Amino acid sequence: MGKTVLLKLLDLLLGTPLVHAARLIVPRKNVSEIHKILFIRPGGIGDAVLLIPAIKAIKQKYPEAQIDILAEKRNCGVFSICPEVRDINLYDRPKELWKVIRNGYDIVIDTEQWHRLSAVVARLTKASVCAGFGANERGKLFTHRVPYSHDDYEADSFLHLIEPVAGKVVFDPDRPFLSVPSGLTGKVSSHLMQLSGRKIVAIFPGGSIPEKRWGAERFHKVAMELAGKGYGIVVIGGKEDVAEGEAISECIPVVINLCGRLSLSETAAVLKEAALLITGDSGMMHIAYGLGTRTLALFGPGIEKKWAPRGRDSVVMNKGLDCSPCTVFGYTPGCKRRAECMRLITVEEVCGKAIELLKKNFQYVNPRQSIL
Repeated sequence: MGKTVLLKLLDLLLGTPLVHAARLIVPRKNVSEIHKILFIRPGGIGDAVLLIPAIKAIKQKYPEAQIDILAEKRNCGVFSICPEVRDINLYDRPKELWKVIRNGYDIVIDTEQWHRLSAVVARLTKASVCAGFGANERGKLFTHRVPYSHDDYEADSFLHLIEPVAGKVVFDPDRPFLSVPSGLTGKVSSHLMQLSGRKIVAIFPGGSIPEKRWGAERFHKVAMELAGKGYGIVVIGGKEDVAEGEAISECIPVVINLCGRLSLSETAAVLKEAALLITGDSGMMHIAYGLGTRTLALFGPGIEKKWAPRGRDSVVMNKGLDCSPCTVFGYTPGCKRRAECMRLITVEEVCGKAIELLKKNFQYVNPRQSIL
């Protein structure tokens, strides 16, 4: 049993009684100055990426405060490219979890949307200010309970969450909010030398669940079509995507398969060099969007309104079937239609939209410096 599944099972069995027990813990009195802030962010890569605008806003509000993260192994790499974060701690390392609980934070922001254990951890810190989503009884453990809506873009949801301590912040959908250290860019340039002089199209075939995957065969046909038009193709992904990466790359002369070869931060550096990313609803989609890389996102089970990239340089393809979206709070029921919502998106449609994006001229102009 994986750690993520085990945590969800523990939450189901023990979450509610632990919430009731944790209510007996009394938060410390309010402090006059803010020195230490903790963000709790379990979950996948996408949530972590979309939390970064809120982290930046908190840092602007409290520039002298140190900001720490309590995350999971699967998403902690995102925060390594967020310079506002000082220390990253992991749930599944008891020593680090205990350090966080005893660290004396002034503000704790629990960004989990539904599960209860993170709210218990937040209360255990005894922080004088503790904010979180009140989606269920977990809300009883916060000094500032914030409603959660599936109709809000997730970056906006996180910005609503910090309003009690940072005030209202407006998210600018056309302004990049991620950056890659120059050292990383130089490190990955050697991987891309074969594509020198070509516009690079990145393809990510992965997805957190099978229903979000479009399929290696379709991605291969798209890669063949775009390579034939002179674009360089790079396939990215983790170790679990190696086989699909090989299938997509087969018999294409101008392709580089980097699946399983790069860290998350190095993959972000590759995406920064790409002219376009084609992907399903995935963590890589959020990273590319955050970097300002043009993004073509294929949606089906996921809630487009909440998770799809915004802005003038992003295109979302979604057939809008009557049964989709079907994923709520990270749970997707078994699909009796074999993910028809994804299968109906055709290779021809994707190629057409990809070329349209690649030929589009767009340069960001920041209208107001105060807006994220």
